[in-house]
Amino acid sequence: MKWFFVAALLTILTSSQGILTTLSQSNGGYKYDYATVPFLAEIFKLVVSGLLLWRECQRSSLTRMTTQWKSVCLFSIPSIIYLIHNNVQFATLTYVATSTYQIMGNLKIVTTGILFRLFLRRKLSYLQWMAIVLLAVGTTTSQVKGCGESSCEFLFSAPIQGYMLGILSACLSAMAGVYTEFLMKKKNDSLYWQNVQLYAFGVIFNMARLLLDDFTGGFENGPWWQRLLNGYSITTWMVVINLGSTGLLVSWLMKYVDNIVKFMNKLCMEECSRNLSCTKREQGRGSA
Repeated sequence: MKWFFVAALLTILTSSQGILTTLSQSNGGYKYDYATVPFLAEIFKLVVSGLLLWRECQRSSLTRMTTQWKSVCLFSIPSIIYLIHNNVQFATLTYVATSTYQIMGNLKIVTTGILFRLFLRRKLSYLQWMAIVLLAVGTTTSQVKGCGESSCEFLFSAPIQGYMLGILSACLSAMAGVYTEFLMKKKNDSLYWQNVQLYAFGVIFNMARLLLDDFTGGFENGPWWQRLLNGYSITTWMVVINLGSTGLLVSWLMKYVDNIVKFMNKLCMEECSRNLSCTKREQGRGSA
């Protein structure tokens, strides 16, 4: 039953993630550099995982850790994918509403189902494949505007850039999730040691991305470490903690359960997020 409580907590965190990110915006944009949020979230996850690994080593001398570089460097691949995914997620939410972003996230189930079959050799039943197809079709048709709406000028309810970024985000998340699960179950190493490797690469690559932004911008706003927290608010810090906590819980599910539980969580998350978004809109209309 432990996985059930972890999945329930993950549902709460992930359903509020898009909403918190939207609330951290100002006039449809970000006052802070959103590339710093994944960087700080990776530091948070690395520190927590490091402390848990230290506690595990203190309690037992049998903690299993594979330290060969050939094994360690494999964790750099999902770290790069997650780096791109986290930044694409922020860009997507500047084009689409939170509920739309969550609906498009269902495409992760489609891509993950295919990758499950190709790389992890997991067999899906005909009923599961049918459900995946129907989910993909439903996700697409839910975004088509009806002519009964106020304007029929555009086919979809959001800019096409938002949909392209949403599809890219879903594909990247599925790729990283399946590959990370493969790595974590490939060897019976300590979960905390595996997390330390994954998040250490995450910190390095996110730092490299911030340095690259400085070089491409000609250091116009100064080096990244001097403006790291510029524009941050309480909501922004909530996004950082939310993103970091979500990553830690997902790694536990990947180690001890699988991405199927993430599917269940995703469906619950979509419903929670849609209800919260609708409540927010109704409150906005009431105050208008």
